[in-house]
Amino acid sequence: MSSQYSIGVVVGSLRADSYNLKVAKAIIKLFPANFSFKFIRIDQLPLYSQDADQNVPAVVADFKDQIKTCDGIIFATPEYNRSIPGVLKNAIDQGSRPWGDNSWEGIPAGLLGVSIGNISTAIAQQHLRNSLTFLNMPTMNQPECFLKWYDGMVDEQDNLAAKSKDFLQPWADTFAKFVAHNAKR
Repeated sequence: MSSQYSIGVVVGSLRADSYNLKVAKAIIKLFPANFSFKFIRIDQLPLYSQDADQNVPAVVADFKDQIKTCDGIIFATPEYNRSIPGVLKNAIDQGSRPWGDNSWEGIPAGLLGVSIGNISTAIAQQHLRNSLTFLNMPTMNQPECFLKWYDGMVDEQDNLAAKSKDFLQPWADTFAKFVAHNAKR
């Protein structure tokens, strides 16, 4: 894997102390040196309305441009009410519209999620997969990554605890290979 790859990271939580943001900041340290990462903000996107399709707001156009420059996307999402958070769904919709201008098209995706619950984010990730399939994003199937948060999982320097690092390294290694194989070049 000698090519350089730019990976967008989309965190489905707006909470300042988000577990998903903490894990996303930590997991990017597990990738090879030829991978770079940019966190793509979704908190300033307006709610999607088809009325804006003819005059896309600048913040949405910038968001779509950021997506289009990525060789892969990591989605880190919590689970809200057995699905993905509304802010993440809004970001997916904004990136896919107007019809015929799907910014997500063909970009390889990796899903992970962190929650305090025992089933973690299994249902949210399944709902997200449904949307990504429609958007024609090749999505890494295995290994799946459902994490139950525990105190000490990520330290103040964005480092994973040893047991979490051992669990997440194969996910990062597999996603790196998945992107190298599926990136649009």
